Amino acid sequence: MSLLAIENLEARYGQLQAVRGVSLTVSQGEILALVGANGAGKTTLLRTIAGAHRPSAGRIQLDGIDISETRAHRRVRMGIALVPEGRRLFPGLTVEENLIVTSASQRRGTWNVDSVLRTFPMLRTRLKRRARDLSGGEQQATAIGRALMTNPRVLLLDEVSLGLAPIAVDRVYESLHTVIAGGATIVLVEQELDRALGMATRVVCMLEGRIALEGKATDLTREQVTEAYFGLHRAGRRSHEP
Repeated sequence: MSLLAIENLEARYGQLQAVRGVSLTVSQGEILALVGANGAGKTTLLRTIAGAHRPSAGRIQLDGIDISETRAHRRVRMGIALVPEGRRLFPGLTVEENLIVTSASQRRGTWNVDSVLRTFPMLRTRLKRRARDLSGGEQQATAIGRALMTNPRVLLLDEVSLGLAPIAVDRVYESLHTVIAGGATIVLVEQELDRALGMATRVVCMLEGRIALEGKATDLTREQVTEAYFGLHRAGRRSHEP
């Protein structure tokens, strides 16, 4: 059984249908990269999985349990954590306070302040600094650390590299590899296609709210993903299988 299963999911903003009949599964320990152009529905899909946006149709299951109507805070306690686009830290709180603010929703597990600092060592000397005074990379590390503090079963990462300098992106991704090595299950939205393909075990490309292409990262070429990204493959198969 898949850890996360999405069936015929639809999500709207008024008359705008942002997600159109999406079905996909994520297995334990899998790194799923969700790619696509701006407006493809990637962020809305993550928000809907996390409970921050209500679906208009379809079903979301976590380990066989239907959570489609479950409130966002309950989903956190069940093991779904979202690192939103833009980080959404509490700017007036320190790094340490931003990390421990999730303690009320914390599940049992290995993640705590010490383990977050071991994974993101750039935060060790920033613990007492307010979030608004951090660099972009430090803010992103704090946002990911805050999500990890809930000991998630599924970690949803939205646009990890957005707005960051290349060196900051490198440092954050180095730490993410440590998270992955620990057996994390991740759904990653990433604008940098090469990073997404290099990290993922499986890739899903969205176009206009639908899945345009999906397959194992090792079985897909960059050209295939790029064609799906821009809708140049419409006459071809949606899914690439080995």
